[in-house]
Parts: sequence; C-alpha cells; structure tokens
Amino acid sequence: MKRHIAIVFILAALLAGCSGDTDDIGIVARVNGAPIYLSQLEFQHDQFQEDSVGAYVPSVAKLRKEYGEILSDLIVQELVVQELARRDLSVTDEELRKAENTVRADYPEGAFEQVLVEEYIDLKSWRRQLRYYLAQKKFFQQVLRPQIKIDYKEAEKYYRDHISDFYLPESMRILVVRGPSRELVVKAVEKYQKDHDQMNLATAFGEVETREVVVREGRLSAPWRNALTGLKAGQASDVLTDRFGFEALVLLERSEAKVLPPAQAYPLVEEALLEKKMENAFEQWLSGTLAKADIKVSEHLLESASKAGDGDGSGPDAVFTEPDTPSADEDMQSLPPDAPQDMSEDDMNGQEQSDEAIPMDQVGTDTGI
Repeated sequence: MKRHIAIVFILAALLAGCSGDTDDIGIVARVNGAPIYLSQLEFQHDQFQEDSVGAYVPSVAKLRKEYGEILSDLIVQELVVQELARRDLSVTDEELRKAENTVRADYPEGAFEQVLVEEYIDLKSWRRQLRYYLAQKKFFQQVLRPQIKIDYKEAEKYYRDHISDFYLPESMRILVVRGPSRELVVKAVEKYQKDHDQMNLATAFGEVETREVVVREGRLSAPWRNALTGLKAGQASDVLTDRFGFEALVLLERSEAKVLPPAQAYPLVEEALLEKKMENAFEQWLSGTLAKADIKVSEHLLESASKAGDGDGSGPDAVFTEPDTPSADEDMQSLPPDAPQDMSEDDMNGQEQSDEAIPMDQVGTDTGI
C-alpha cells in the first residue's frame, strides 16, 4: 500500500504510546469496547488522497486533523454496525457473496482481480469494505425507512412550496448523424427519413454513427441553434462541418416549456421528502446513541495532543483517553450528521490488524434510500 513518510511517522508515534499493553497495539479507538484499527484509518486516508499521492508531503499536524475526521466517520459506522447486530440484522455471508458477484459481473473475466493488483488492494480488504457498505444500506432500508411516513397533505404542500423545481423548460429530442463525408451523411439521413429505423443506418452505412440526445433549447450551441431554427418534427438540418467530420441533425420532437402536474411530480416530491426525513431520523438516532456510547479515542488524534506536541508527533504516552467533556459525543466534534459513506465492522471474520485497501469506486456511495 502506498504511504507518505509522514504517515509512517504517525504510525510510530501511535505505537510508541501503547504503555506496554499489547492488546492496544494498532488500535486508535474503541467504540463500546469494539476496536478501530490504525489500518482502517490508513486505508480511508489512502483512498481520499489517491489523486495527490507524491504531489506533496503533508505536515504531521495536517495528517492528525485528517485522521481525526476519518476516525469520526469510522466511529459512526461502527455504531451503525452494532445497532444492526442488536436487531439481529447483521449482513450475512450470503448477502456479501451476492453483492460481490454483482460487482464482478461488470468486469471481463480476470479483470476484477487485475484491478486489485494494479491498485495494491487485498481482496479480503475489499470484501470487508463491501460488507460495511451493505450494513449501511441495510440500516437505512430496514431500520430507518419503516419509521418514516409521508401523507398526501405533506406532499401537496411541498409541491406548492417548490413549484419551480418541477418546471421543465423547452427542449428538443434530436438524432445526430455523423460520417466521414457529406455525401454519406446525406444518404444516411434520407434513409432514416424513409424507414425511421436508426439501427439500420449502421448496417447500411458502416462508417456512419448515430446518437439520440435531448437538449434544452437554452443550452444549444450556436451552430446547432442555427441549424434547427424553423425545423419541424421529422425534418433534418443541412450537413454541418467541423474538425471531427460531418454531421446532420434530425429533429425528432420539440417539447414546450411546462410545469409537471402533481401526479407526475409526486415521485420526485416523495423522494425529496423521504431524503429529508431520513436525514432527520439518522441525526436523532445518532444523537441518542452517542449519548449512551462508551467511546475512547487515542490522544494522538485529539486536538490537545496536536497542541502539546506542536505538530511534531510527540504527546502523551497513553494511547486511549476518556473525554474530559461530560459526554463522549461532545468530544467527537467532526461526527457527520448524515449517513456514512463506508461502513466499519468489528466482526469481520477475525480480520483485525490487516493492512488493506479497496478501490472505493467498486463499493459505491449510494445509501440505498
């Protein structure tokens, strides 16, 4: 796994503060007794910094701040996992297997493993992150979603208050016909206007490409706007020339500006209301859970450690510290108010201190709401 020199320095500083307790080596936090490992922080940090690897060497103080923000996410994620376990809803091995097969289906044979190799990713780590994501999705779908109700009066009010969101400007549906020569494009357009079969154009004219697009009139380029002026549905423009070749535009449909009626707008209204209520439900759950949670965090990631060590990685010897504030949630200032992006779980088949990583684009960020 790729590392900055400064990250290795932080690692040494954290391990040096274990006070001789081998059970705490590599652990940066405990959530109700469940450990969060330094390797998890490193993995998340590597993913977030992927585009800037080698571009600069961040200071220890900056790394501590970034690690602290990531740790707050992992703590929330661990709380979600524990909530699922209490409800007997933990992600099963079968659910994990099905999700993995779905991802693998998007790759040619052998390509999935090749991506992991090229990105220095361990397959076990990828599976662990996939399990975290599935846990998050299940929490929203099976724990929070059943609590939320949307009645028609609420939907009507939202529609009236946000009527501008359901305004559809004028738009055009256009068939773009491209080819290497003007004559070929003209023949392809004539054939389409005769039989209205877009698929046959590629067969009849091997060098012709077609694509259908929907464009708002206000976003048309100047050449396209001039070419489409005065055309009616079914008519084609003259052949246009640019540095990529030749193209003609066939106007398939012109839609006037309109406001979606309530019946058509309802799915959008429901989605907007559901998202807001889910956020509120999550914040309420998180607030109550944090108030009762027993959270211990490494002093090296706290702001006080940064001040004590002047950003050079030195600080108190004890790895864990009880927050000085009345409740644990007040100490975790960077906890996000919304759903975590990647779930963290303690019961990952005994994989505790693995130094692993995962391509985040293979897991996804959809909450599944």
